[in-house]
Amino acid sequence: MRPEKMLGMRHVALFVRDLEACENFYINLLGMELEWRPDHQNVYLTSGSDNLALHQASTEHQRDEAGQRLDHIGFFVNAAEEVDRWFEFLQDHDVKMRTKPRTHRDGARSFYCYDPDGTHVQIIHHPPVSQWEALRGVN
Repeated sequence: MRPEKMLGMRHVALFVRDLEACENFYINLLGMELEWRPDHQNVYLTSGSDNLALHQASTEHQRDEAGQRLDHIGFFVNAAEEVDRWFEFLQDHDVKMRTKPRTHRDGARSFYCYDPDGTHVQIIHHPPVSQWEALRGVN
């Protein structure tokens, strides 16, 4: 018998080439907070109910871009209108955009940008997740 339902995927770990630039992006632009810095090559960030680990990749090691299987990571917002506000804010801070905001067939609204290391970052309002969190008093 399967154990009780999980709380969801709330942890992502990324190897990054420029730890300082990525830390700045996620803290100063996306609003995450420093949770833990065990040493100068690792930092753990949080928005409260999640955990993003940034690990300094060896600059001497050639990265296998073709072998990377991560498509993107996403940050949820509470309302569709917030997606557009985030787009304008990040664009005003010279963040490279991959797409413009759009409403998807399922009613979600999102856009994609790049972090300083090239990871695709999605800012998304997904109504079922917002409803689920509202019912549980998460927000």
